[in-house]
Amino acid sequence: MSKKAFIFDLDGVIVDTAKYHYLAWKKLAQQLGIEFTHQHNEQLKGVSRVRSLDIILNLGGIQASQEDKNKWLIQKNEDYLSYLVNIDEREILPGVLPVLTYLKEKNQGIALGSASKNAKPILEKTGIINLFDVIVDGNDVTNAKPDPEVFLQAAKKLNITNENAIVFEDSVAGIQAANIANMISIGIGEANTLHEAKYIFKDFTFIDVSFIESLIN
Repeated sequence: MSKKAFIFDLDGVIVDTAKYHYLAWKKLAQQLGIEFTHQHNEQLKGVSRVRSLDIILNLGGIQASQEDKNKWLIQKNEDYLSYLVNIDEREILPGVLPVLTYLKEKNQGIALGSASKNAKPILEKTGIINLFDVIVDGNDVTNAKPDPEVFLQAAKKLNITNENAIVFEDSVAGIQAANIANMISIGIGEANTLHEAKYIFKDFTFIDVSFIESLIN
């Protein structure tokens, strides 16, 4: 059995914390008089906090100073963190835990590759941080997806080549990053959105052991 690198995005792939990002951005947008819907929120998937704010300001046609932007970024993050205070293992998305546990049993390399700067506390609160060999998050990288930096770092830390890395992503930018890095891309979500992925599953409950086994071998 060969050893592979299995790299997971966080929000919307492992845990259901994406909804809290939406609530925090929506709160800020309303404060600025900008309409912000679930549809608009799709544009923020896999995108850095700074870029996300720029997208929202563009929606409202707002020009802002760097000072204001910095203030709003801090405010958004504080609102987001306030939602996370009471999270626990119930935030783990269906079907994720069996896949992580199986990979661990098979001695495969497991990494987190996320733009989130709050990844470690989220993994700790949900009780699954020990399942990850490597964590690369927004504190470790300078380039946001679709730049593949976060995945390249994860594979390198696991000492596994890009060709032997498999990435689970729910964003278009994340799928593109995996493809640019010459890694196997697996989309978690809607097929019409994630059509650039090599494989697509609605969620982890649709992934069976035989598929994971085929990736390992």
